[in-house]
Amino acid sequence: MSDSTPTGSSTPAGGPAVGQDEWVARHAAARVFKSGPLASAEDRLRQVPWWAWLVLFLALFSLLPLVESSGYVRRVAFDTVLYMLLALGLNIVVGWGGLLDLGYVAFYGVGAYAYAILDSPKFGIHLPSLLVVPLVVIIGAIVGLLLGLPSRRLTGDYLAIVTLFFLQLFQTLTTNGDSAFGHNITGGPNGILNVDPFHVLGHDLAVQHQGVFAVAYLYVALGIFALVYIALRFVNRSRTGRAWRSLREDPLAAEAMGMPVSWLKLMSFSFGAAVAALTGTVFAALNASVFPLSFYFVLLIIIYTMVILGGSGSQPGVVLGAIVVSPALELLREPSKGRLLFYIVLIGGLLLMFRFSRRLGLVAGATFVLGLVLHVLASAHDHRWVAGEHAGGFAGVVGHWVVVPSHLASWIAPTTYIGLIAAVLLLTLVSGWLRLVLLVPTLYLAAFVWENVMLAKPEPARYIILGLILISLMVLRPNGLLGERRVEIV
Repeated sequence: MSDSTPTGSSTPAGGPAVGQDEWVARHAAARVFKSGPLASAEDRLRQVPWWAWLVLFLALFSLLPLVESSGYVRRVAFDTVLYMLLALGLNIVVGWGGLLDLGYVAFYGVGAYAYAILDSPKFGIHLPSLLVVPLVVIIGAIVGLLLGLPSRRLTGDYLAIVTLFFLQLFQTLTTNGDSAFGHNITGGPNGILNVDPFHVLGHDLAVQHQGVFAVAYLYVALGIFALVYIALRFVNRSRTGRAWRSLREDPLAAEAMGMPVSWLKLMSFSFGAAVAALTGTVFAALNASVFPLSFYFVLLIIIYTMVILGGSGSQPGVVLGAIVVSPALELLREPSKGRLLFYIVLIGGLLLMFRFSRRLGLVAGATFVLGLVLHVLASAHDHRWVAGEHAGGFAGVVGHWVVVPSHLASWIAPTTYIGLIAAVLLLTLVSGWLRLVLLVPTLYLAAFVWENVMLAKPEPARYIILGLILISLMVLRPNGLLGERRVEIV
């Protein structure tokens, strides 16, 4: 659909065009730049067709194996594509249908287990991939439809509880499925092993090549992503997509206008489950095994983070959220990269909050001076208070600014951690110059907690940094990076 002004209309280009289907969405479209050269550049970029962006994105992603030979990087890229698919599926239920689905990961597991059962030595079934993948998609859609049946009259918290129960039920059944009615169906905690790879054109797609991740699965995942993205794009532009958005905004008004609200809920569950099940087949084929622990609640939180971060309801937004979150989680596995990412997020948050204003200089300068003063005082009092510093590189620079004792007393970690949370909450209650003054010690306390407490526990630190990124963005852009601004009548 073109954003140009219809002939004979006095409405400016990009403004509300009465009578056109996307009037509300275009009228409430969020703009990053209001005026100037950057605003003109933004207008030109908005005029580029969506398919051109998709082709460019796929081309750049496909070039990654040519410029990066590391099997680890290629595997991270593959996992990112899987996250992109899962985010697209969850966006159907949450972003378009407006339903709070906490059992979404179970559909991902249903697809993986269904593929493993139908294409492995477990029961001696080895169906062709071109047959089993569509069959698994249908199974996922049916399971989503069955979950939607008892949930079609539920909303909000009640729907969330029912779907969360479904996830817990799935985990229980897969974990104890090694003795279901006297038969070993899911393999229990040991899962299902020796799952067949994809079989295409008479050849099995190799999982590894000379001990390195085979890029064939990356291209297969990209191809599936392109098909799903295009299909969902057309669905979103159809009457069903518009009905879903009406359901999201106001279910009562949608029902009053004659829309089949219950049927729309069932369809959103079914479509989302089908995409998740399809993704599960790719996951199972590559890993050659399926385990219950692969489909845990934390995975659900990660996918929700991608959808919220990118912008619920926006296909490009949720894809962008997956591209941001997936590599970030991998970077945070290593303390040195996690430290760099933490300070990038910290500085980026300040830039977004204050832009390039005088207040930014005051806060940054005062925080830097406070760190130097505290470091000098601690070193003069007892050298052991700064004996835990790291030498060389960025870590050495930070070590000469943040106090890092050689031995941290047991009471310091919980006290500073709770103190940091209290300081952040206090910042939300004050404003003006008082907030600027309190922000300085809060920033330094955050750096102290990160260097002395969180770096020693990289696994929880990954999710804390992810939470900080999400909170910062929600404060600055409540609708996400590319999310649609919701229509509110006040």
